[in-house]
Amino acid sequence: MNEHPHIDRRRFLTRTSACLGMAAVASLLDAQQGAPVPGILGRTHFAPTAKNVVFLFMGGGPSHVDTFDPKPMLTQRHGEQMPASILGTQRVTLMTRNQGHFKTAATPFRFRKVGRAGHDMSDLWVHLPAVADELTFIRSMHTEPINHDPAVTLMQTGRPDSGLPCVGSWCSYGLGTQNRDLPAFVFMMSGTLDQPITTRYFSSGFLPGQHQGVQFFPASDPVQYLNNPPGLSQDARGDIVVGINDLNRIRHAQLGDPEIEARIHSFELACRMQTSAPELVDVSDENERTLNLYGPDVRNPGTFARQCLLTRRLIERGVRFVQLFHRGWDAHTAVIGSLRRQVRDVDQPIAALIRDLKMRGLLESTLVVWGGEFGRTAYGQGDLSGAFGRDHHPRCFTAWLAGGGIKPGLIIGSTDDFGYNLAERPVHVNDLHATILHCLGIDHLRLTYRHGGRDFRLTDLAGDVVREVLA
Repeated sequence: MNEHPHIDRRRFLTRTSACLGMAAVASLLDAQQGAPVPGILGRTHFAPTAKNVVFLFMGGGPSHVDTFDPKPMLTQRHGEQMPASILGTQRVTLMTRNQGHFKTAATPFRFRKVGRAGHDMSDLWVHLPAVADELTFIRSMHTEPINHDPAVTLMQTGRPDSGLPCVGSWCSYGLGTQNRDLPAFVFMMSGTLDQPITTRYFSSGFLPGQHQGVQFFPASDPVQYLNNPPGLSQDARGDIVVGINDLNRIRHAQLGDPEIEARIHSFELACRMQTSAPELVDVSDENERTLNLYGPDVRNPGTFARQCLLTRRLIERGVRFVQLFHRGWDAHTAVIGSLRRQVRDVDQPIAALIRDLKMRGLLESTLVVWGGEFGRTAYGQGDLSGAFGRDHHPRCFTAWLAGGGIKPGLIIGSTDDFGYNLAERPVHVNDLHATILHCLGIDHLRLTYRHGGRDFRLTDLAGDVVREVLA
């Protein structure tokens, strides 16, 4: 028997559309919620030692001779002209090319051996020595670009050119996601605002758009435009998304445009993230012991400490690649004060992240990478009697690795007595990328994408796995 024999057309359509909206949301949040989605490879080329990567990128170029690569020669010859045999014919930037001198600049920081491995760390680092035995250092990193943008681009994409996919996008493309409710690749920024960050640093380039890094912002709404606008219910939005994607699928069937497919994916992911993202960034369920581990800044959204905690939460939930970009290491003046500030920002959070991952059994399957786009010069910039700085130095610098199949406690490569030239076992950025992919079970020569008439890969036309670091 009809309980509403006089129901009018407007009420009927209103109730019917509401039901359709709920059905639309249900179709987006179906039984496949949280299920992994494989990448183009389907399976890895060989058994991986890592499932996830955390890239702690120190934007601006940390000074290796003040942090992890002690050089007593700089102290002995402080203020003297750098030997011509050391300077060689290497390019220097316009900022020091015309200053009239290249005088050696000693570090004011004291180095000491830390951990059973006996790693060298300057006294800038207070908390990192506690996890020193988890780390393996590469002191012989090198690159070609001498200025920030091409150097960061090369570190991100394997070449200094625009328009290429970054390392996180290659990992997403090859392996897919372990949790379809969150992006495979998340990017976060912190630090000072003196270095511009362009979207190409976390771009998917010519790869399908769904492999683009998703930037998380320091707010309760971590992804822009994720929340419903005022007056729009979740059911109504679900109905809209389903309708738009139906049209997109019709168009995709006609054109086969991968960007349409990426748009379908982004709409569906955004709908699922309306539930998963707010829960992720809400750290109220973390106990005081954990919060104290990361230090006082963890209570402030947007800080490097908070982002390290969020990184652990992302890794727990299966996010494939997390990159933290901490700016402020570009110390052309007052390098001493700058380094104190920068290391203070990252020291405790990095140590906490490694300890936290290890305590939860996640470090053995998570590769952690630390480094910048280049190092800093052994000679000073400006007057050494004042607040001198250090210029860009791509010839040699330091990076370190931990977890994810890395043999801990090693030092790979070395620099000369001035920390200015490579001495042993050069490791190029392409070699680092090849090693990251290897830990994920990917042969870097075989993960390619056809574009512009040729096959591209992350390591371009170079790159060898640094097998010494592998466990």
